[in-house]
Amino acid sequence: MKLKFSIHYQTEWGQQLLVCLKYYAVDGSVRSYDVPMTTDDGDYWQAETSVVESRRSPLTSFTYFYTVTDADGKELRREWSMVPRTYSFDVSKNYRLDDQWRDYPLPYHLYSSAYAVTNGFPVSDRVEPLRLPLFRKTVLFRVSAPQLLAGQRIALLGSHPSIGAWSPARFMPMEYVGDRDWMITLNADVLGGEIEYKYVIIDEHTHQLVQWEEGDNRVISNMPADGEVLVEYRDMLRVAEKPWRVAGICVPLFSLRSEHSYGVGDFGDLYRFVDWAVATGIKIIQLLPVNDTTLTRQWGDSYPYNIVSAFALHPHYIDLTQVGELKDKKEMTVFRRRRNELNALKNSDYEAVGRVKDEYLTELFIEQGKHVLQSEDYMLWLKSNEEWLLSYAQWLVQTTGAMSAEYVFFVQYLLHKQFQRAADYARSKGVSLKGDLPIGVNTKSAETAAHPELFNMDSYAGVPPDTTSSKGQNWGFPTYRWDDTAVVEWFHRRLKHLSQYFDVLRIDHVLGFFRMWEIPSNQVDSTLGHFSPSLPLSVGEIEYFGLSFRRDFMTRPFINDRMIERFFGIHAQYVRDTFLTRKSYGLYELNDTVSTQRAIYSHFEGHSDENSLWIRDGLLRLVANVLLIEDPRQPDMFHPRIGAYKEPVFEALTSEERDAFMRLYTNYFFQRHSVLWGDTGYRRLSAVFGNTRMLVCAEDLGMLPDCVEPVLDALRILTLEIQQMPKYSGQEFTHLDGNPVRSVATVSTHDMPPLRLWWQDHPEQAQRFFATMLQKQGRAPEQLPAHLAEEIIARHMYSPSMLCILSLQDLLSMDDGLRSKDLRQERINVPSDPYNHWQWRMHLTIEQLLEARKFNEKLKTMIVRSKRS
Repeated sequence: MKLKFSIHYQTEWGQQLLVCLKYYAVDGSVRSYDVPMTTDDGDYWQAETSVVESRRSPLTSFTYFYTVTDADGKELRREWSMVPRTYSFDVSKNYRLDDQWRDYPLPYHLYSSAYAVTNGFPVSDRVEPLRLPLFRKTVLFRVSAPQLLAGQRIALLGSHPSIGAWSPARFMPMEYVGDRDWMITLNADVLGGEIEYKYVIIDEHTHQLVQWEEGDNRVISNMPADGEVLVEYRDMLRVAEKPWRVAGICVPLFSLRSEHSYGVGDFGDLYRFVDWAVATGIKIIQLLPVNDTTLTRQWGDSYPYNIVSAFALHPHYIDLTQVGELKDKKEMTVFRRRRNELNALKNSDYEAVGRVKDEYLTELFIEQGKHVLQSEDYMLWLKSNEEWLLSYAQWLVQTTGAMSAEYVFFVQYLLHKQFQRAADYARSKGVSLKGDLPIGVNTKSAETAAHPELFNMDSYAGVPPDTTSSKGQNWGFPTYRWDDTAVVEWFHRRLKHLSQYFDVLRIDHVLGFFRMWEIPSNQVDSTLGHFSPSLPLSVGEIEYFGLSFRRDFMTRPFINDRMIERFFGIHAQYVRDTFLTRKSYGLYELNDTVSTQRAIYSHFEGHSDENSLWIRDGLLRLVANVLLIEDPRQPDMFHPRIGAYKEPVFEALTSEERDAFMRLYTNYFFQRHSVLWGDTGYRRLSAVFGNTRMLVCAEDLGMLPDCVEPVLDALRILTLEIQQMPKYSGQEFTHLDGNPVRSVATVSTHDMPPLRLWWQDHPEQAQRFFATMLQKQGRAPEQLPAHLAEEIIARHMYSPSMLCILSLQDLLSMDDGLRSKDLRQERINVPSDPYNHWQWRMHLTIEQLLEARKFNEKLKTMIVRSKRS
């Protein structure tokens, strides 16, 4: 048997197309091959391969996809293969596969589990290599039809009498092969020469033709030879899909409040919240990360993005009412009292909740642990999760003093079963959960302990300085070693794990997949970071811009007497004597004890008096007073220090040198990396998310390079659109009618003040919003009234965005009787505050929300009228 492949794909010099083949045998074995293709013009590529079948293990099917590599064999691009090119195997036939490259389909969302759940379709589906009849000369027709609605099927209709002669009553029904794909085989001897055809939609109940596909007729002119199967599988069904627009709500799981929980939202609360979502027509519930963050058991662990495991769930989210009561009645009375105390608090007390739940679970493990750990269901779960679970449990026992590995297994098993049941309950009600994929992991986490090869432990991730933070942000997460393919495999395991619970996924800080702001681990402020990957400057390039290179002056802190007096005032002489070494020409250098920012913080640890802090902060500024930063992995290559033109060292340059530095600076930060970052983002994002069933949404905020938008569009990843945060310069607010269809519209995120707080704290901006966006006259009210909040929410609902996901705080702002009286308590996070307590909790219970019928009907009406139901 031979396989003959051909495809049109325009390549550049040195690029190579490959067919990546897999053969599947009766015994379950799989054989993989990469078949190089040939071309005469760089556009039309061909390949042919023979298949030798083993008598001991006959082949049953084969599958394949195309990739593009460079001259060194490095993969540049891979076609979309979530719906695989899979066919049954017949050793007596040759297969001719005249293909076209498959990009991510425009209606990519139709393949997502979120679309399936909200429309009542099966969530899981796979292509089966059906054995269809084969003839002496066979044409195999195959088409993708994700646009079909419930009760519809695909048929073939064409010019030849054997395929209906264009009669609407004589179509040829096709076989469903899975994953929205349909097939049929026909005898080419009967078809004769050239034929024209189209695919049509039929009603499976009435067996009537419902719709013809649009566009020109499809044509087959080169019929198969004897013993050949011609596979016709090209573009998808050419009909417009029904618009899919849904409404969602965003609320951290820890913020849910019910009469049953223990001072924090839990997986049991999700059932009740899903019931409320169903009552209002909401289809998506977005949560913050639910991963374990336990390290110190103190408030610092409340930061949900500082995860210690990419797989383990946080014990705070266990519903104690589901696991059963303890045998000791007195103890249960005590726990009920403590639950009432925790539930009476305005906010969630992270440390207190942790103590109570840990004590309860410890007692429960003593009573039930042996029974649970011997159950068949537990053993199956343990086997399928041991890859991450064993190392996580070992790390947790050693780091936090957990009782035992078996106790950790016990708790994680209970958490998984509760969360999975809650997710399945939501799906059964037509509601999808949206998860959050943190961009990093804790430096001292179970992940870095188990997989140190995946991380750069000598640098931290963060973001550069911007208008909200002059020092930027240093998250303290190690950066990834993307050149190791194990990183992509690790992400794949994460996505597979998350898909048990979520149908939609938010990519936290999607810019990190294009480039990460990397800060050396011995520094603190992000001003001393650089982009990775990046193209650092050689000495020759620096001088090409007209700047004479002087290593010590440009790369080491520039310190003179004038600066010392300016930074330290009355402490200037003390600083000279204690922390500096005098050099020639009236300059100084820092002693080794304070040569880095991390060393400075260490030196002043425990000193909180005003003078110590003054000196400490001045030394921190001195360390950052440089023009260039040497690349940590490429000697003699340099990055301009971001914001260096604001530092005293810049004043030491001549006017010509300043002009030269700014030319260099502008080129580096705004021109030099566009192609590199675009290629990097496409390669990483497609490798990680290319075949997930979860609907992928990006958190694409911040300093966006021009390459981000086209890459997200090509990969069909939804963007995030916030009216007060335009993505184009020169705008203060965006017009909602201009939102991309493939986007998520929202008013505020957990990192922003909710709508009412923003309105109160930014009166001038609110006035301009009142006049320009809302088209109102006169003076804007100081406090946002409910009717204006309702209008703002409604405008977002009516926007073109596929998803409109609004925070609970913003939705409640539409009702005077339901919204909180304490605006500031509603804010979840302040990004510039590293000590922020993640503690906000609903001031209402879910039960009270379910009883708010007037509000619920109003919200449901808005959702229905905006066609998001």
